[in-house]
Amino acid sequence: MFAALSRMTMAELLGRFLHPLEGHVASQRPYKRFPIEILFDKLVKMLYNFAMDTKKDLIKSTIRQLLKISTKYSRIESMPIQVNDGMAITTREAHVIQAIGEKKQMSVTDLAGHFGVTKSASSQIVTKLADKGYLQKSQAPHSNKELVLSLTELGWQAFRAHERFHGKDMEALIKHLDAYPMQQIATLSVLLEAIHATMNERLGEK
Repeated sequence: MFAALSRMTMAELLGRFLHPLEGHVASQRPYKRFPIEILFDKLVKMLYNFAMDTKKDLIKSTIRQLLKISTKYSRIESMPIQVNDGMAITTREAHVIQAIGEKKQMSVTDLAGHFGVTKSASSQIVTKLADKGYLQKSQAPHSNKELVLSLTELGWQAFRAHERFHGKDMEALIKHLDAYPMQQIATLSVLLEAIHATMNERLGEK
């Protein structure tokens, strides 16, 4: 859109704003009688509206890109990660194992907060991983209702497999983002926070 504007001559631009003067032309009134303040005001308003339309288009395009990223991320999350010759886990399961392994111990509540899901959803995947032998549960010393989660030996194997599987992806992403100045990365972080807040509103969370 800006390119189209830049190709317009000054005469064409003025023509757009002087369009209301057609009646004046018919009555032989010269253009110079049209107040320059009004002309300038029209120019400013047009450029402002033009910029706003362009900004909205850019926002919509960015949202479409995020949706594409989200779709591809979901596909990656379902891809299996080979733990050993006889066992594999999904990427989503691997992320849970990674979170617990990095903290050494976590509760179901902590895990839910870490991933931004409900405690019920967190409990379901914990039960699934515990049944497969990746996690072990123990009673929390401070609460009879809370369980402490930690990795079994098989869980640590899965942890290391996940690091090998996604280590290169993380390094590549860091390398790409490292080329941008801190200010742009900070702006990206703020934008992601805004998107996160919108999603929370949609989910009815606080």
